[in-house]
Amino acid sequence: MLSVGFRALFRREILRFVRRPKNTFMPPAITNVLYFAVFGVILGNRIDQIAGFDYILFIVPGLIVLGAISNAFENASFSIFHGRWNEYIHETLTSPLSYVEMVVAYVGASAVRGLIVGVIIAAVGRLFVPISFEHGLYLVATMVVITALFAGFGIIGGLVARDFDDLTVMNQFILRPLVFFGAVFYSLETFDHAWQVGLSLVNPMVYMVDSVRYGLLGHSDLIGVGILPAPYTDFAPLLSLAVLTAVTVLVLSIDVYLFKIGYGLTD
Repeated sequence: MLSVGFRALFRREILRFVRRPKNTFMPPAITNVLYFAVFGVILGNRIDQIAGFDYILFIVPGLIVLGAISNAFENASFSIFHGRWNEYIHETLTSPLSYVEMVVAYVGASAVRGLIVGVIIAAVGRLFVPISFEHGLYLVATMVVITALFAGFGIIGGLVARDFDDLTVMNQFILRPLVFFGAVFYSLETFDHAWQVGLSLVNPMVYMVDSVRYGLLGHSDLIGVGILPAPYTDFAPLLSLAVLTAVTVLVLSIDVYLFKIGYGLTD
């Protein structure tokens, strides 16, 4: 059973963003209304279908990924850094919680925020275009994994950051550009040269966007470009999810280790 301390920390982290919906949920909702209006409706009417889907529908999964992982990262990084800045994280460190419980509580709460934002963006998207869920279980598993992954990265960011500007740099100038170049607004199948596809596949965001697109629309660029040998091509989405899961476990293990040695926590 979950300990009382774990439940208390998890509840505190949940309430921290639930009590401020104007700061946590309204901005992504408004931002994505603009995304869908500009990129989907205005530009979408001038762009042919991509992979057999209307442009506005094709970009929905990428925008969901962008909002979900950005908020998961931001929540975890800010929570850790704010606790360090105001020194109330010492109360958590001196509690009888294990390091695993601490990390899971922070990551779990941040992943919940990312998932809620993802649902909000999907709801906004449905105002503009009908959305179906082709592989619902796969979609849920992918969303849980990628939000937990970036919540884990957020903990590292919160420990490494020396001021609030560092958090902004990580989110706005590293995370978001990688997502935008992660096949959010285009398909890998539209590239004319193999080197363009190969360069794109170096970006880990491609696999996250593609996984959510597969779960939502049933389409995978990784299948289309033949990332695996012919007999195994259809297993590309499952391989992506397996690799993302393994990376998530690795990142969370690093988080636990950093908590154990007190890296950045007692500076």
